[in-house]
Amino acid sequence: MTVKKFNLPDVGEGLTEAEVVAWKVKPGDVVAINDVLCEIETAKSLVELPSPFAGTVTELLVKEGITVEVGTAIIAVSEGQEGDAAPTAAAPPAPAVETPLYGKLPEDDEGDDNRPAGGPLVGSGPKADAVKRRARKRPAGSVAESATIAENAEGTVQDHQAILEAKAVETQAAHRTTAPPAVVAPAAQVPVTPETPQTAASRGAAISGTISGLVNKVLAKPPVRKFARDLGIDLADVVATGQRGEVTREDLVSYQAQRDAEHDQADSFWGASRKPQDQRVERTPVKGVRKATAKAMVDSAFSAPHVSIFVDVDASRTMEFVKRLKVSRDFEGIKVSPLLILAKAVIWAAARNPSVNATWVEDADGKGGAEILVKHYMNLGIAAATPRGLMVPNIKDAQDLSLKELALALNELATKARSGKTQPAEMQGGSLTITNIGALGIDTGTPIINPGEVAIIAFGTIKQKPWVLDGEVIPRWITTLGGSFDHRVVDGDLSARFMADVASILEEPALLLD
Repeated sequence: MTVKKFNLPDVGEGLTEAEVVAWKVKPGDVVAINDVLCEIETAKSLVELPSPFAGTVTELLVKEGITVEVGTAIIAVSEGQEGDAAPTAAAPPAPAVETPLYGKLPEDDEGDDNRPAGGPLVGSGPKADAVKRRARKRPAGSVAESATIAENAEGTVQDHQAILEAKAVETQAAHRTTAPPAVVAPAAQVPVTPETPQTAASRGAAISGTISGLVNKVLAKPPVRKFARDLGIDLADVVATGQRGEVTREDLVSYQAQRDAEHDQADSFWGASRKPQDQRVERTPVKGVRKATAKAMVDSAFSAPHVSIFVDVDASRTMEFVKRLKVSRDFEGIKVSPLLILAKAVIWAAARNPSVNATWVEDADGKGGAEILVKHYMNLGIAAATPRGLMVPNIKDAQDLSLKELALALNELATKARSGKTQPAEMQGGSLTITNIGALGIDTGTPIINPGEVAIIAFGTIKQKPWVLDGEVIPRWITTLGGSFDHRVVDGDLSARFMADVASILEEPALLLD
């Protein structure tokens, strides 16, 4: 039996230290290659560390909450018969039996196909939750059953028991009228038998239960339901504002913001006045993402001379365009918001004003000479507020994405950031950033440029305001864009032209078709 120690690896470019946030194993646990051992927090993100070898955990060498340097041993795993035998210790799977609703997936005893060949490869192989469901073969005439199962898979579970009972009655009736076949025949060869009154009644009860569930069900698309589960929000508590009475992602964001505000104002926040004030002060160590953010913002604010400009924009046609996209079949199941149009506008405007998509390099030649690097690609950064602090992941080569592809990329970026799954590589190499402060109801601001970039756009809230159009004052959807620029690279006229180009797309999205 050999005991091996796993040293903290460099999971990101230039990582020097990381904090062990949570252990996913304990001494005595048997682990396989690529099983998650722990979560660590780097200066940029929360990262899961996979096991580089199989065996039995003998000791956790670092406690949770401790920050250690790269190369420090954090866990000991023994490689021996106990660990090696673990994959084959399980009893052989029983013959697959198809279950009507929430049965187990067919077991596959060829587990070695997913193991890396030629030795362990840390980070390779499928994740535990990346299981693909196999399509089940069903006899003809079971369309109603399939529809019931599909509806339950979407989240209608309140009629589960009723459907099971109805299907049990149906099965008994079928046994009374038809002898059970020895071998399951293909759908085309199943003999058609007259439907008995008992079968019709039970099937009607199942359909009735499903319809009842649909009536009581809160309308929301699957991505919205997943977002609600991630936030711990009951959809029934949210006021729906969707066109068909469905709960939208914006409804959840608004509800969460209100809930956070109520929590922040709770009486439990204030300490008892009978205690000295120095005992009513909470101290939080600055580390991880907060430490990295603080350093980056100070470096940017005091090295790049910021200049900020603002422009009010009539975004009414953008709102109409977004509304059409939401009901478009091509964008079904995809979150579409004005941020998508702004992202496209920024990419379009940067191509017309290339110097905003650049980097200032100090002492590039080692002799005190500086350089301006203009990037002929767009790694579009999106500032994301997460429970762990500010993160700015970016969409690589965003200039090559269609509108639909960009929408999918924005959705994936936001989901990973909120769940803390953003990887360090996804926050490196950004070229220009958007911060969507309008999601919090803020009109505009003066954002600080992300280090390594020379421009950042603040997207304010869109709301109806009186607006003069063709000599008449009418209500229009108005937003304010705020831009901050590195004055070493971007002069006043260039920043103005760039902001005007972005505004022109929000005022008339059809320009993107030119």
